[in-house]
Amino acid sequence: MLSKGALRAHLLAARLAGPVATSREESLRSYRLFAVRDPRVMLGLDPEWAWNERDLLRLMADKCGVSGDSDHVSGPDVIDPERTLSALDAFADRLGWAAARRVPVLFGTGHPDRLLGFYAGLADALSAAGCLVLTPAQGRCIDITTRFGVRTCNLDYVRGVALVREPGARSAGSDTGAHTHSPLPVRVALDGLVAAGDPLPKLVVGDHGWVCGAGQLGIEAIGLADTNDPALFVGEAEGRVSVAVPLDDAARAAYYRPLTRYVLNRACLSQ
Repeated sequence: MLSKGALRAHLLAARLAGPVATSREESLRSYRLFAVRDPRVMLGLDPEWAWNERDLLRLMADKCGVSGDSDHVSGPDVIDPERTLSALDAFADRLGWAAARRVPVLFGTGHPDRLLGFYAGLADALSAAGCLVLTPAQGRCIDITTRFGVRTCNLDYVRGVALVREPGARSAGSDTGAHTHSPLPVRVALDGLVAAGDPLPKLVVGDHGWVCGAGQLGIEAIGLADTNDPALFVGEAEGRVSVAVPLDDAARAAYYRPLTRYVLNRACLSQ
């Protein structure tokens, strides 16, 4: 069993918390864009409250532990590992709730090259506990708008975790899927469930648009978020995201394995 102290040490050693790879400049840019409702950083969330840059910096200092000093404009950003641990406990508690009630769950990630293994371990455990891990609309075509134009992808699942792939990605040697912030994949997945007459998820687990897109539609959502992803923390503050866990979401995939073990133990689940 991984203790909280051992996990804290791992978070710092792997730079999942403490000084992280995400730069202060990148985080502040995201807050500026969010304040003007730029869709690239909204992740499908339509906030009820007005959020200016000062509000966002104050929120992110409270939720993540970043510096609240607006004059601090460069260098690596910082996540307080105690906030990460506290949020992981809350995240695990919601998984335990889902397992105890055997509710339908949907997993999805916009960081498949980094976080697929983390979510897959959770999906395996919830499935073994009797939850229905949903995999709707597999293969469905999705047109995602990016700053470079429209990117056509297909919805796919690996070990119960949804992701998007560009056409021909498997044959080209990429088996993990594409990075995306878009909420369109979760909307397509949910539309697929409605069209098939299948039950909607009682819990969505993931990151980026998977969490904010589901939360915006009134479905309970929990997930991981970096310091440059204010949308999840705004969603949490407004009550549309149940748990947002602050940590670097683009580290090496192996660094998240101890988090899987910790969360499953906390949720009283076995992997």
